[in-house]
Parts: sequence; structure tokens; C-alpha cells
Amino acid sequence: MKRVAFLTSGGDCQALNATMRGVAKGLYAADSDIEIYGILEGYKGLIYENYRKMKPSDFSGILTQGGTILGSSRQPFKHMRKPDENGLDKVEAMKKTYRDLKLDCLVILGGNGTQKTANLLHEEGLHVIGLPKTIDNDIYGTDMTFGFQSAVDIATDCIDCIHTTAYSHGRVFIVEVMGHKVGWLTLHAGIAGGADVILLPEIPYDIDSVIRAIEKRTEEGKRFSILAVAEGAISKEDAALTKKEYKQKLKNNPYPSVSYKIGAEIEERTGQEIRITVPGHTQRGGSPCAYDRVISTRLGAAAASLILEEKYGYMVGFRGDEIVPVPLSEVAGRLKMVDPNSSIIKEAKSLGICFGD
Repeated sequence: MKRVAFLTSGGDCQALNATMRGVAKGLYAADSDIEIYGILEGYKGLIYENYRKMKPSDFSGILTQGGTILGSSRQPFKHMRKPDENGLDKVEAMKKTYRDLKLDCLVILGGNGTQKTANLLHEEGLHVIGLPKTIDNDIYGTDMTFGFQSAVDIATDCIDCIHTTAYSHGRVFIVEVMGHKVGWLTLHAGIAGGADVILLPEIPYDIDSVIRAIEKRTEEGKRFSILAVAEGAISKEDAALTKKEYKQKLKNNPYPSVSYKIGAEIEERTGQEIRITVPGHTQRGGSPCAYDRVISTRLGAAAASLILEEKYGYMVGFRGDEIVPVPLSEVAGRLKMVDPNSSIIKEAKSLGICFGD
């Protein structure tokens, strides 16, 4: 008998359930002698032994269900080696839960921090398989993460809806898209939604460049402008600061987010009406789109194959249209950033989209 446990960690997104379903169906189809356990509330459940035995019926009807049936929590990697408030060694506690359940493999679905902890557990001797979850699409070693396309669709729909009201009132609208460190989501939604300006964390912006782009549209008789701004967008001035200096500056920042700062500067310089729209956590919510259902099912099936072949210590990723096992040691601690010189940026610029540089 094989005993396998599933764990979903970090921020939720669409297709977590669909991916677990893919793994479970792959395991059950190949071997009827399988026990699956669900670790509840992410790594927190692994630390404090909160889990439940699952049945095949638990994985029925969840292909289209957003969120995670196991619950999730954030357990920062940098705190994993620190004892909890009662002095509990978290790593040893996780290993104990694994041993008590007599697991053959722990399947961990999550983003960058989650994969770092997955690699830590692998280095501690546990059999681990990682699956790449994040709406940010910033996990190293895979071209695509599940949840990304669903979030792109939601952010794009938001920008689409803004077009009509922006035209009606002749305003400048800023749509703030999720993405603190990496701008894939803003880039794709901005292009798909026809944004005139796209600001990403990887390309520090010059507010003068942004204003020139808006004024050029006004001179051409365009009634409105739409900016897609990543929540982690940063000005060239701020990018030149040290981390300590930037953190100190943020403490004294009167604006709730970068979009409000940019909006205030544009309004002061141009006199145009500015409106801010923040779709926020709607980008994580709802049912997974068809594309995410397909890739999550494929990733899940591939993870099941690795478990059955007893090949552990890998994250399952996409390269081109092929699924490949990527060593967790290669994934942990690395981000997949938007390259400012990549072809997608050059192509967007060729259409007249301003990136603020």
C-alpha cells in the first residue's frame, strides 16, 4: 500500500482542487491500494498534526471549484527554522507527522516560499513532489503555473469593463493588478485588455515618460487612457534606493498603494481626472478557466506517475508544451522575472504601449 498526503500552502488560487484531483485520479486509476491524506491549513497542519483521511469521492466534482478544499495558510520559509511560541521545532514536528502517517510521499502545491520549504523537507529526507501554484507565474523552472491564466482572465475583464466608463467620462483610469515582485500578470492582462501604459516591477518607471504617453494620446484626440499597474511597480528614483532606505520611505508614504501615488502625480501635472480600480483578491477567486483545468490535470497526472515510479525531490513543470520533472533544489529561492529585453516587451512597445522607461 502507498500512503500519500496532499498539502496546499500560501495564497490560494484557482485550480488547486483541479490539480489535487488530477493526482488522485492518476493514483487511483493505477493502483487501488492507495491511501490519501489531506493536510489541513497548509504547513500549519503538518506542524500541528491536523489532517484527515480522504476518500475517492472527496475528489469528485472539484475540477471547477476554486480555492482549496484543504484550506491554506502562510508559513514564511524564513521562520521555518525558528521554534514556535511554545518552543516547538517546526521542522522536526513536520517530519514527525510525516513518519506518524507512514507516508510514502508528500505532495505540496504552492508558490515560491512553499517550494523552498518543500526542498527543505526533501533535504531532511522526506519524499516530496512539488506542484507549481501561483497567479504570478513567477516560479523558476516552469513556463506556466496553474492559476495564472485564470487570474489573467479576471484582470483582463476588469480592464475591459473600465474601457467603456473611461471613454464615457474622458478620464485616466489606473487598474492595479496583483504582483509585488514580478509583473507577468500585469503584462499579460495589460496587453489583453488594451492598456495604454503598463508598469512592471522589473522596469522602473519615469513618471515623465508616463505623462508624455498620456498627453500624446490627448493630443491625438483620444478621450481616455488606461494604465495597468503592478502593485509592485517602482519609480526609477525609488529603485535607486537601498532596501533600507526604500522601506523607510514607504513608512512615510501617504498613499495606500503605488497606483494612488502615480494617480496623484498625473492629476497634478495634467489636470486630468484620475480614477483608481483595484480588483484585488477577485484575481485569486472563482472557478479555474478551461486552460488552467487542462494544465492542472496534466500536472496532476504527471505527479502521480512520479509517485508510482518513486521519483521524489522534484517539482512538476512545463517546458514548451511538455511536462518535465525539475529538481526542487533548482527551483528553491529563484524567481522567474519578466526580462525587460524579451520579445513580448519589444512587441508591446512596437504597438505603442508605454512601459514608463
